[in-house]
Amino acid sequence: MQDKRKILLIFGTRPEAIKMAPLVRELQADARFEAKVAVTAQHREMLDQVMECFGISADYDLNMMRHGQTLADITGRALTGLQAIIAEEKPDVVLVHGDTTTTFAGALAAFYEQTPVGHIEAGLRTGDKYAPYPEEINRRLTGVLTDYHFAPTETARQNLLAAGVPDANIYVTGNTVIDALLQTVASGCDLTGYVGGGVDWSKRILLLTCHRRENWGEPMRQIFGAVRRLADEFAGDLEIICPVHKNPLVREAAAEFLSDVPNVHLIEPLEYRPFSKLMSLSYLVVTDSGGMQEEAPALGKPVLVLREVTERPEAIAAGTAKLIGNEGESVYRGIKELLTDEAAYHAMAHAANPYGDGHAVERICDILARVL
Repeated sequence: MQDKRKILLIFGTRPEAIKMAPLVRELQADARFEAKVAVTAQHREMLDQVMECFGISADYDLNMMRHGQTLADITGRALTGLQAIIAEEKPDVVLVHGDTTTTFAGALAAFYEQTPVGHIEAGLRTGDKYAPYPEEINRRLTGVLTDYHFAPTETARQNLLAAGVPDANIYVTGNTVIDALLQTVASGCDLTGYVGGGVDWSKRILLLTCHRRENWGEPMRQIFGAVRRLADEFAGDLEIICPVHKNPLVREAAAEFLSDVPNVHLIEPLEYRPFSKLMSLSYLVVTDSGGMQEEAPALGKPVLVLREVTERPEAIAAGTAKLIGNEGESVYRGIKELLTDEAAYHAMAHAANPYGDGHAVERICDILARVL
């Protein structure tokens, strides 16, 4: 019998954990592999919530999160810690995900140990090195170090080809976030303990998240100001639920504009299971998140994106998402259109989701078995 192939999966943030968790579970259940997990925990609490939700644990935990940490701090500590783990484990391949600082540091550490790298969710691009920051450059640098590029879509594959990646090294698999989402929503969740009893669920629910660096400061003030106008204007028919990121800059802006509005509910960040359930019950999603541009369409929810550019153009092209920027009047008009124009709403709600069928993990495992 052939020896098992040893896989080391590396991640450090909540979004990475969500998208890697179903892959961890599949690899660990597959007799062809020996799979271990190393986390940097550049996001501590939110990472732990996701791992508990999916029933996975870390074999190595760098526990790196520090108050006031800079990108350089994270990169340096992650690189040193991960290189030592890779040197000890000697895996056949290191798997990293997406675009975080952990992703880049993990790929670089693997390169230093002359270990092949598999990049899950490879090939996303905006073409602007500072948008999103630092994710766009993390993606590009990781791509240079990667041996096996697991692209979620054909568009991502084309981006990799344009960057000079050989076609034979690219595998279009769909996005593992759809696997994670469909598994989670199917399991059910009671939201009462998470959002409180003040929400009128007979009204339309607008789910709002806003936290990205590009929106800190005046853009965030404009976004929340526009949401305040809409909350007042549609008070009889709209409930707005906003899980507020723990960053003080986000909390201050949200409190300034939205804390005293009866039909706006500012809540703590949600664990993945209740957040997925909330998304499934929403009428409309307004966000600057990358992952939600993939997740919400899988549930038939239109997504309005609070950015000027996105690394996920497939959603825009498919009609499941729309860029509305971060200027107050543009945000106001973009949201109001979907609240008042039923045809525009249904066109987005019923567009085909371009990010996969929930079987990306199976494809990745089979490819790894073949190439290793």
